[in-house]
Amino acid sequence: MTLAIGAKAPEFTLPGTGDKRYSLSDYAGKTVVLVFYPGDDTPVCTKQLNSYNNDLGEFEQLDAQVLAVSAQDVSSHDKFSEKHGFKFPLLADTDKAVAGLYGTLGPLGFPRRSVFIIDGKGVVRYAHRAIAGLTFRPVAELVEAVKAASTS
Repeated sequence: MTLAIGAKAPEFTLPGTGDKRYSLSDYAGKTVVLVFYPGDDTPVCTKQLNSYNNDLGEFEQLDAQVLAVSAQDVSSHDKFSEKHGFKFPLLADTDKAVAGLYGTLGPLGFPRRSVFIIDGKGVVRYAHRAIAGLTFRPVAELVEAVKAASTS
């Protein structure tokens, strides 16, 4: 399944860090930067999430919420988040159902590094699915996409 720009973002509820459950609808009226990453404590994922965390203020200035999703369980996410001091939630999609809804599963069901910008009305305004997960979308590109989403 491919989720297109302009489509309604699929609703979800997942457990996450801080022993909480997170739903997309919790952020209605706010832009969401939804990040799918392959795995906790892997080199590129660590670099990616640290980059977003280091520049979190840029997203916060635009009233955007970063949510990061991968297939590891909450215990793994808690350790990863605590180790790096992430100030945004990591959500556990252990059965990869949400990844499937967003079309981020590659061949053989492996997750692809992907980012979606969802506007305050729940509409996808930006989508990037990596073919190979060796790089990630830079903060500056995502900030521009958030700005564009908030004016649409």
